[in-house]
Amino acid sequence: MVDKYNPYENMLQVLELAAQKLGLKRNDYESLKYPERELKVAIPVKMDNGDLRFFEGYRVQHSSDRGPCKGGIRYHEEVDIDEVKALAAWMTFKCAVVNLPYGGAKGAVKVDPTKLSKGELERLTRRFTTSILPIIGPEKDIPAPDVNTNAEIMGWIMDTYSMLHGYAIPGVVTGKSIEIGGSLGRAEATGRGVSIVTGEILKHLNISKENTRIAVQGMGNVGGVTAKLLYELGYRIVGVSDISGAYYNPAGLDIPAIQAYHAASGNSLEGYTAVGVKKISNEELLTCDCDVLIPCALQNQITGELADSVKAKIIVEGANGPTTVEADEILNEKGVTILPDILANAGGVVVSYLEWVQNIQELTWEEDQINETLKKVMIRSFGQVLDIVKEHHASFRVAAYMLAISKLAKARNIRGVFP
Repeated sequence: MVDKYNPYENMLQVLELAAQKLGLKRNDYESLKYPERELKVAIPVKMDNGDLRFFEGYRVQHSSDRGPCKGGIRYHEEVDIDEVKALAAWMTFKCAVVNLPYGGAKGAVKVDPTKLSKGELERLTRRFTTSILPIIGPEKDIPAPDVNTNAEIMGWIMDTYSMLHGYAIPGVVTGKSIEIGGSLGRAEATGRGVSIVTGEILKHLNISKENTRIAVQGMGNVGGVTAKLLYELGYRIVGVSDISGAYYNPAGLDIPAIQAYHAASGNSLEGYTAVGVKKISNEELLTCDCDVLIPCALQNQITGELADSVKAKIIVEGANGPTTVEADEILNEKGVTILPDILANAGGVVVSYLEWVQNIQELTWEEDQINETLKKVMIRSFGQVLDIVKEHHASFRVAAYMLAISKLAKARNIRGVFP
């Protein structure tokens, strides 16, 4: 079902719509349709049994008009170049929406990391780093964790890059462990940002906590943190899911108990039971009876075929590109409010920026300072997008793209085109 949707084509359609609504000339935004640089590499890895296997890797830099490129690295067996191009473009727009001096990039390796030993995973990561090393760096392109990558993997990238330069360069990646230059608050930043804008949209629509039922797809770093923070704020979480399936209770789930089970079971909800909890499919979670749906898994989860069955009145996109263009149109016609990924899940790159600043200036900030800055940025950005929604009678998605494109077009016009 997912394969029929091309995320890059989806991005281009929304870009065109937002540019037309802004009244831009084609020359003002044409460059945003084309990534500045696409690198494809073959990664040789000596396996534990002595065999030599090759893995395909990518790094795409979409735009550097507003500063160095920034974007995560994902390890997934189904990743392809169009997905990476779309993710890089979304990073460009995301950084512009929250007004960071970055452009967008993304990287990936076509691999199922669960099928590799830790040694094989480290060798893969270090060889991939050397393959993309000519185009990354603190002043050029700064990777970060994404799907199936984490602080440990960022540490291997930082170490490899540093060893090849002869001194420690923590600013080459973000999302690192605290001990080697990571930032307090970074691990929870994306989920925290999602929880902040969820509160803002509910406040705008005058919906109280008591009348809000929330379903969260995904119990990883984004979904798990989002569910935890919203639960702590007093919201009723009625549904959660991971790759093993979904769990639903209209009376509300015990999120701390679920997360304890998840951690104890090797990051899986398989086999979880509790009074009043019903196991349902992941698709049923997306269409369950709830007020707010927060997809925090992969792209293209809410398709045109599924959109008619979605009962939520608000969707907050914790994942990148979880809603297809066809689904977006159907949901808008149904009156569903959608907070787009380039706004909703920008918390991660905001705190990545703060980590990078700490690295290059060789200083550290306290966690409450980090979290307060994140909250300020997310609320400000939400307000700016909301102003465009009201002024242009646009959806939140188109409004967010309009905000981003207007900044990017101005930057491109100021810089001009190098002969």
